[in-house]
Parts: sequence; C-alpha cells; structure tokens
Amino acid sequence: MLTCFFLCLTGAVFLVNVSVSAVEYRRMETRLADMSSVFKKTHDSMIHIQQSENDFRKIFGLKSKIDILELEDIETYSGSFDMKAFQARLDESMKSIAEIREYIRDQKDIYRATPVGWPLEGHITSGYGTRSHPVYDEERLHSGVDISVPYGSEVKVTADGVVALADHAGGGGIVVIVEHGHGFRTAYAHNSKTLVTVGQHVKRGDVIALSGSTGVSTGPHLHYEVWKSGKHVNPSEYLEKKG
Repeated sequence: MLTCFFLCLTGAVFLVNVSVSAVEYRRMETRLADMSSVFKKTHDSMIHIQQSENDFRKIFGLKSKIDILELEDIETYSGSFDMKAFQARLDESMKSIAEIREYIRDQKDIYRATPVGWPLEGHITSGYGTRSHPVYDEERLHSGVDISVPYGSEVKVTADGVVALADHAGGGGIVVIVEHGHGFRTAYAHNSKTLVTVGQHVKRGDVIALSGSTGVSTGPHLHYEVWKSGKHVNPSEYLEKKG
C-alpha cells in the first residue's frame, strides 16, 4: 500500500512541476529524496514484519507444546523486530507525505492564479511603458499592452479567478477585471460586450468578453493588463508562458 501511494505521489509531483520555479522544484526534489530514504527504511521494516509473521505462523502450525519447545533457536522465530522504531519511521513517512501533498496543493493554487498565455490571438500594437498617447497626443504611462484583433473576437481569461468588475469604466470602455488570488489581477478593456457578471468564478480559457473599441480608442483592440501585489506589471512575460 505504501509503495503504491509513494509511486502515485511521485507521479503527481512530476505532473505539477510546471507550477513551481526552478528553485522551488529543486527544493521539492531534496524533500522527496529525504522522504525516499525514510521510506526505504520503513519498507525494509515492513519486509521484516512479514518475515516475522511467517515465522510465527510456523510456530502456530506446530501441533504440540513439545514441538515448540524442541525448536533449536526460538529467537529466530520470535524475531528482533523493534516495533517502536518502526512506528517512528512510519510516523515520519506519513508526516513527510502530508507536507508534500500540502506543498503541491499550494503550488497548484499559485499556478492556477498566475496569468498564462494570450487572452486572444492578435499582435501587439502598443507595448507596456511610457508612450505618446494616440488620442491625447501626450506622453503617458501605458499600463498594459494593446492587442489588435477583429471586432467581436473572443476574449479569454488567462487564470482562474472571480470577476470583480464587468461594466463601463471611463476611458477603458467596457472593462472586465478578474481577481485571481496570490496577488494577481488581470484587466481586459475596450470590449464591445461582457459575457460574465461580478462574483462569477471563471477558469483559465473561459470566454469573458467580446473585443471592441469602446471608451477612448482608435479602433478594435484589447487593452490587457496584469497586476501583481497591487501594482501593474509588464504583461509580456506572462503572454509567453505556456499553460
């Protein structure tokens, strides 16, 4: 049973390695190696238990007290198994398993909350950073990226989360904002129509709006923002991530 569980756990770690950084994954590998050592000791003890059980069954199979007493080496059958040591090893193994499961669960939550990939197919016409505003003709900080797309293109959310805004919002026109947790938030502006409501739970890849040119805009496009820990950041590094 423990062998199967350990193998399944190892497989799970492999499947979610995309959710952790290289440093965190090396830390996980170290923890798994430590646990593997403990598990081997526990496994050896289990084999010893099985051998002791077989030996005692031989004793139980004897037909008389004399047969038992005439055994040349009763200690061979009574065994030298240390139950307390085995219990300690087993407790250590189960604690390690619980810790790793919790770690994987946390890393999966972070991964699902982290924006990944493009919200729709298109090409960037205006990047993140200071630029000359196309309408106001003055230098302003562009807090996201503009992705040129045909009118009515499907806009997809880039991480799991809860819709915080789905309405008109000044110069952004029809805007959808999604809170993802772990400090992440994404915004999708200038849409022609929103397809979600405030409080709705969404999964990465769900269609949340149709692109448009509402608000202060010179043509159909999506203005896409990524926020982390209360500050907008360059979305470009998240656009190139793979799901």
